[in-house]
Amino acid sequence: MSDKFAVIGLGQFGTSIARTLAKRGAEVLAIDIDLDMVESMKEDVAYAVALDSTDKKTLKAQNIQDMDAVVVAIGENFEGLLLTTVILIELEVKRVIARAANDQQRMILEKLGVQEILSPEDTVGQTVAEMLLHPNMHSFLPLPDDYEIVEINTPMRVANQSLAQVGLREKYNLNLITIKRKFEEMKNDEKVIVEHIVGVPKADTILFETDIIILLGKSQDVDKFIQVNS
Repeated sequence: MSDKFAVIGLGQFGTSIARTLAKRGAEVLAIDIDLDMVESMKEDVAYAVALDSTDKKTLKAQNIQDMDAVVVAIGENFEGLLLTTVILIELEVKRVIARAANDQQRMILEKLGVQEILSPEDTVGQTVAEMLLHPNMHSFLPLPDDYEIVEINTPMRVANQSLAQVGLREKYNLNLITIKRKFEEMKNDEKVIVEHIVGVPKADTILFETDIIILLGKSQDVDKFIQVNS
C-alpha cells in the first residue's frame, strides 16, 4: 500500500514536491485553484483537482483527512495558506506541513501549532519529498547516478547490533559514513544532551537506538534498508 499525500499550491515549489513524491511511488493528490496549473499536473500524479482550498466542505469531499500528510505550498496568498492550514488542523490531518516565505510567516504558523514549516529558499522539493516518505530522515543530499547521502534514525530492528551484524555493505550495498551519537554532559552545572560524531565506525561499533546514522548509497538501497528494518 503506497503512501498518500496531498500537495496544495502548484507553483514551482509545490509542483517539485508532488512530482518527486509521485516518481517515488506515492499516491499524490495535487490541488490548486488555478485550472491551468492542475491540467499541467494531471499526467504526473494520481489525482489533480482544481478547487478553493479555503472551502472546508470542498476539501473534506476530497478525503483530505485520510492523507498521510498534506503540504500547503501556497506561495502568493498567505491568507489563503493560513485558512487552508487551519482547516487541515480542524479536520485532524495526521501531518500538516506548511510553507513560510519569511520569519514573520513562520512565527504565525508556529502560533497555530504547525510543527513542520518549510522555507523554499532553504529546502528543495526533492528533499521535502524524501523526508515525507521517511519521517525518520533528518537530511537528504541527492547525488548523480541515483546516489544519495542521508541522515536517518537507527531503524528499530538493527538497534543494539554491531555493524558487523547489521552488514550494511554486504546485505544492503550501503556505506556508513559516520554516526551522530547523543551524550550527557555538564554545562553550567546542568546536565545537557549533546551530539558528537563517532569518528570512523568500526565493525564492532554498536548502533544505539538514539543514534543518527549517515549513509551513502543508491536511493532504492536506502529505501530497502529503512523499510526492512523499521
